[in-house]
Parts: sequence; structure tokens; C-alpha cells
Amino acid sequence: MVLFGFTCVRKTNLLLVLLLFICNWCIAQDLEPRAYANMPKDGNVAVASYGFMKGDVVSEPTLPIKDFVISSNNFGVGYMHTFGFMDKLARVQVVLPYVIMDGKATVSGEEITGNRTGFGDMRIRLGMNLLGSPALARKDFAQYQQKTIFGVSLVTLVPTGLYYPDKRINIGANRWGFKPEVGISKRFKHVYAEFYSGVWFYTKNEDFLGDKDLQQDPVLSCQGHASYYFKNQMWIGININWFSGGKIVVNDLPAGSAINSSRIGVTWSVPLSRSQSAKFQFNTGTFKDIGLNYDSVSLSYQYVFF
Repeated sequence: MVLFGFTCVRKTNLLLVLLLFICNWCIAQDLEPRAYANMPKDGNVAVASYGFMKGDVVSEPTLPIKDFVISSNNFGVGYMHTFGFMDKLARVQVVLPYVIMDGKATVSGEEITGNRTGFGDMRIRLGMNLLGSPALARKDFAQYQQKTIFGVSLVTLVPTGLYYPDKRINIGANRWGFKPEVGISKRFKHVYAEFYSGVWFYTKNEDFLGDKDLQQDPVLSCQGHASYYFKNQMWIGININWFSGGKIVVNDLPAGSAINSSRIGVTWSVPLSRSQSAKFQFNTGTFKDIGLNYDSVSLSYQYVFF
């Protein structure tokens, strides 16, 4: 079996499941507050971000692989545009990550190391707020008070990420992903409560370990957020999610069990000016199956213009 660029003896199919989820750390497990927030139409948002993740991928004592630690530096650029559609607020958002990932493991008593550097899979979100969020111009938006918002979106994962068919650990997943999602957001004076639920569907990877076909069952993803807004528009929020599913089949043969995990985090957004803000986020696992035991921190800069 090939991990990074090193060949080891064959292990159990459980490890296959864990390694595939490495390239999906930021996909099925996202914690994204204010995804359905009310905004003026014809707005533009540019974002630059940096994130760091580190964790133990394997914690199963029966496997001959120990101390499998992955460290990942993630850089990203994003752009969002809001517009009116049928008098409702709609938005399109594009995010492209660049990843520098290092790993090390002890396999049968021997330490191995490796790294990956390259672009990750692009994510495109197209959404519309169906209720409680009319498409208002900037001059009218200041007079509108949000109450309850109900929205829908479709998130598409584009296979732009670095992928080696002969390696099990990759930055990209070499397949398309689609997540239809519904979300609700309600304002209580200074507090915003949010809940989203969606399901990831994946196409087949026909180049897994050479010429094998890899298929993955859908992954159910739910997340909730509670954010408190101060008078100066600074806000702090608590975020939690839960995701389940994703059983993998390789060449029509089962390759491991499903994943069932949850994460919790905090988000702190600070306004720098009327059009600029900075956001800090930290999250960690609350309960998790074997592997997926990691911490994540990120810092992003946001610029809004019309």
C-alpha cells in the first residue's frame, strides 16, 4: 500500500476510509455561520484566508500503523456576489484553496514521512433566500429588520485539486460533489440563531489506485450556529455540526464502515472599517469515529464593495 510516496505492506480496509476523508476535511465537516445572512443586492465580497489543521488520522490500536499525524496549511481566496432573482436575495460564491500538507507515521516500527502541495477542489455555492430576505438596494437595506429567513442552496465541489492515481493520500478527491441544502436563520434582538441541513452526493472516482472504481455513499451534514452581535457589528458565535454516512465501495466491494462524527467551534468577527472585517475561527471534535481527530484554526480577511 502506498501512503505518501512510500510503499508499505497491505493493511485493513478501515485505513482506506480514513485516508479518503483527509481530502474531505473541509467539505462534509464545514462550520460556516451566516451562510444565509441578509445582505443588500448587487454587493461583492472578496475574502482571503489562512487555516491550519493538525491531527491524528489513525487511532485504532489493532492496526500496525501508529502516530499517523497530518499537518495542513490551507490558503484560500473567495468571491461572493449578491443579486436579485424574482424579488428574492440570491448569491453566488466561489472558493479556491491552496494546500501545503505534511504527514508522518510509524508503520511496523519504521517512521515514514511525506508531503503534498497544490490546489484543492474548488467550491461553488449558489443560493437564494426564499422567505424573509427581499432583494433590497443598499439605500433601502438599512431600514429593513431581519426576522426569520428560509433559504436553499446548492454547493458544488469541482475536482480541481492535486490528485495522484497511485497514492491514497491526496489533496483533491478526483470527483464531483453536490450538496443540496436548506437553511433557516432567525433574529432575536442581538442574537442570530441558524440551522442548515444538506446531503453530499459524490460521483465515482474511476482512477483510484490506478484503475479501480471508488464510490461513496451520501453524507448527511447538519450544522447549527448561535451568534451574538454587538453595537459596533462585532459578533461572536458558537458553532456545532454533525455528519454521518459516506460508506465506501471499491470495485463493488465494501471498503469500510460509515463515518459518524461531530465538531464544535467558536467564531469571532471584528469590523476593521465599514467595508472590511477580520474573522477568527477554531473548532475541534466533540465525538468522532476512528481517525478524524484533529483541531483547526483559521483567520480570514473580508472586503465588501458595491
